[in-house]
Amino acid sequence: MRITILGSGNVATHLAAAFKNAGHRIVQVYSRDIQNAALLAYHVKAEAIDGLQDINPETDLFVIAVKDDAIISIARSLAQYKKLTVHTSGATDLMRLSSIIPNSGVIYPLQTLSKNKEVDFLNVPLCIEGADAQITRELEQLAQTISNKVYRIDSAQRKTLHLAAVFACNFPNYLYDVARALLAKQHIDFELIRPLILETAQKVQDSLPDDVQTGPAARNDQTTMDLHLQMLQDKPGLKMIYELLSQGIIKNAKAGR
Repeated sequence: MRITILGSGNVATHLAAAFKNAGHRIVQVYSRDIQNAALLAYHVKAEAIDGLQDINPETDLFVIAVKDDAIISIARSLAQYKKLTVHTSGATDLMRLSSIIPNSGVIYPLQTLSKNKEVDFLNVPLCIEGADAQITRELEQLAQTISNKVYRIDSAQRKTLHLAAVFACNFPNYLYDVARALLAKQHIDFELIRPLILETAQKVQDSLPDDVQTGPAARNDQTTMDLHLQMLQDKPGLKMIYELLSQGIIKNAKAGR
């Protein structure tokens, strides 16, 4: 399949590489920054462009992999070509795209992606949705060329997945940085806590999170929690986060009894 990538960020980079490795042809890579477009285009042997007026209509699929607030404006520019068009957003309803381009759908990779970190894309869950049954089947077949984990997920389900992903990925990563800063203040290397982070992540591969919850809140160890809160007196934001999360853990623990 001939594919044009709109975007040059993390998702665009990994999708373009996955499609190229699966034997598809990447026709063009678009980015407002021609240097970013050129870098990705070089790796997937495509043409780099920084203007939507330079779009080559000889393509089979447009993949819009940009920030959510730019999807619709790009879609309006692509509508004239009447080609199959998908976005990759977890939070944007398909109806917003299909109201502009009827021949449309979604390919949403449920994974944290960074340009400088290789990912085995065959193991990345791809959530697909089409504007009709035929498009859904077509996108499913396409997705199966780059991933072994393809799921039909509608817009409402995808929004919930995206929200869950923020809680499961983005928030913990922020908390890792909180831990790093606390350790750095006492000149403790973050390396010391990495095995703990890894073990926590590995546990939920085989068990449900509430079955493996540990820590002072899970034990309702008020003495330790009071000590921690005292240590956070000069950090009211972190103190509030500690209290809210601890209350949630205690509530879950009581509900499980």
